[in-house]
Amino acid sequence: MIAWLRGHLLEKHPNRLLVDVHGVGYDVQVPVSTFYQAGEPGTEVSLRIHTHVREDQIALFGFASILEQQLFERLIGVNGIGPKLALAVLSGIEPKDFVAAVQQTDVARLTRIPGVGRKTAERITLELRDRLPAIADAPAAGTVIDEAHVSLRDDVISALVNLGYQRPAVEKAVERVLKASDAPPAADGHAFEATLRQALRQLSR
Repeated sequence: MIAWLRGHLLEKHPNRLLVDVHGVGYDVQVPVSTFYQAGEPGTEVSLRIHTHVREDQIALFGFASILEQQLFERLIGVNGIGPKLALAVLSGIEPKDFVAAVQQTDVARLTRIPGVGRKTAERITLELRDRLPAIADAPAAGTVIDEAHVSLRDDVISALVNLGYQRPAVEKAVERVLKASDAPPAADGHAFEATLRQALRQLSR
């Protein structure tokens, strides 16, 4: 599974980037905010990647920040919201404003996003209201410790979901494990294994 790309930008479009990584071109769909942060063709670009796998397609979705990727992955977990609509949401509102709108159940603000109707906005606030506070604290360009903490969290969640556990239960278990820690752990192999083991214990209770 591709989780990160660094290469040279070949083409740049409002909803997609073509990235050359050692002679291989990757077509990456992106929100408008990531499009604006990317440089001009020929410059180096680094993207966090969500690999979306279906029976007939493998699609890459790229993000300039951890927060954008986290919100995208929460959005596609909402019933009735696919990757394209999730990108449209992130393109229609700033990440921090989106978090605030969900936490305040501001359905009117969400329905101003193209493609988001009232029922979809209500579903988003209902399903995500209690799942966004930790994401809201993640900085767009955080410290080394913050980045390591979020990276470790993402890696453990991804591993547990791949093992067959349900994402909502996994997220809660990992959050409990990390909050029980006195300080954000470094994202090394030892920390990953220790966090994974503790999260598995939480899930088995």
